[in-house]
Amino acid sequence: MTDPTAPTGSAAGSAGSEAARLRVDLLTREYPPQVYGGAGVHVEYLARELRELAHVRVHCFGAHRTEPGVSAYHDPPGLAGTNAALRTMGIDLEMAAAAAGTDVVHSHTWYANLAGHVAKLLHGVPHVATVHSLEPLRPWKAEQLGGGYALSSWCERTALEAADAVIAVSAGMAQDVRAAYPAVDPDRIHVVHNGIDTRQYAPDPDTDVLERLGIDPSRPSVVYVGRITRQKGLPYLLRAARCLPADTQLVLLAGAPDTPEIAAEVEGLVDELRASRQGVVWVAEMLPKHEVIQVLTHSTVFVCPSVYEPMGIVNLEAMACETAVVATATGGIPEVVEDGVTGLLVPIDQATDGSGTPLDPDRFVADLAEAIGALLADPDRTAGFGRAGRRRAIEHFSWDAIAARTLAVYRSVLG
Repeated sequence: MTDPTAPTGSAAGSAGSEAARLRVDLLTREYPPQVYGGAGVHVEYLARELRELAHVRVHCFGAHRTEPGVSAYHDPPGLAGTNAALRTMGIDLEMAAAAAGTDVVHSHTWYANLAGHVAKLLHGVPHVATVHSLEPLRPWKAEQLGGGYALSSWCERTALEAADAVIAVSAGMAQDVRAAYPAVDPDRIHVVHNGIDTRQYAPDPDTDVLERLGIDPSRPSVVYVGRITRQKGLPYLLRAARCLPADTQLVLLAGAPDTPEIAAEVEGLVDELRASRQGVVWVAEMLPKHEVIQVLTHSTVFVCPSVYEPMGIVNLEAMACETAVVATATGGIPEVVEDGVTGLLVPIDQATDGSGTPLDPDRFVADLAEAIGALLADPDRTAGFGRAGRRRAIEHFSWDAIAARTLAVYRSVLG
């Protein structure tokens, strides 16, 4: 496993001019404005910074984009009505064909990994794959995809084992790659963290969004932002919320449930909370970034109860808004949230079957509630964690440094 060092000073300048002739094709499912997770955020900002260093083309799924150099792809008509994973593979083939003329292809998530692999074979160019999550560590997806999960797993394995370089977004993620795919040469695994735009994600003192959503800025609030999926652990937070002080608001910016089953579970737990306390605010639709930033800014505590999180970019977003974080000590989260400095990490003993399920869910819920309660009870300490979090986001997770490290990976596979 290697961790490329970004060029600095005059070396960075010469690297930029030298790389200006390099063409990079980024292959991704998500790209603005259709972004629903951390991988989409990563590609958005990586593309922006890489354009200062190389010629960048983006290939993504969904609606037509007007941004120069960005091409979007729909499900192939001949695959209409088929399994979603099969339709994804059809889009991947079109993306691979469109990458002709590139110097290097860089895929993100299993949705685009096959496109990168086929482009490598078809055009004879290196394939770099960034791992934001791993299919073997998300077995609950079989609930959603049925036989499609076997296809998504095959796409990921085939592409990663043949990739010229695999970028993991955290050291924890790199360990997971080695464990899940031992055929991948450890020397081909590089660690390049996710980043944060601290100019955009910065404290917003306004309260208009809060007022529209029904959040009282004068009362303490505990906030969750994320999809409703098993890996994000929202049901554990909802159970922990039973123990929160009566004056604390629980704000859930949570939508896009993976399955009807988890949707029903979350709805039931929210209904139970609303029957016993006030101040439970649930926003199911995706909010614009500036609105999320205002909610994060005025949060007393941001909570990330994930049981599987390769890095957890949402924790960085909260930290950049000067909000203290309570998060599960799993995956790459401890590389972002500094325990006792920018927030509190909640220990978890997890099943080894890939699901991440807590072995003692009641203990995990109790520990989560205790950590949240400790920060709610100590406003000065909590505010100090928030200030330290923003400093850490600025000093360690800037996108320009991440783009330079990514470029170093490209150059390592180009020889």
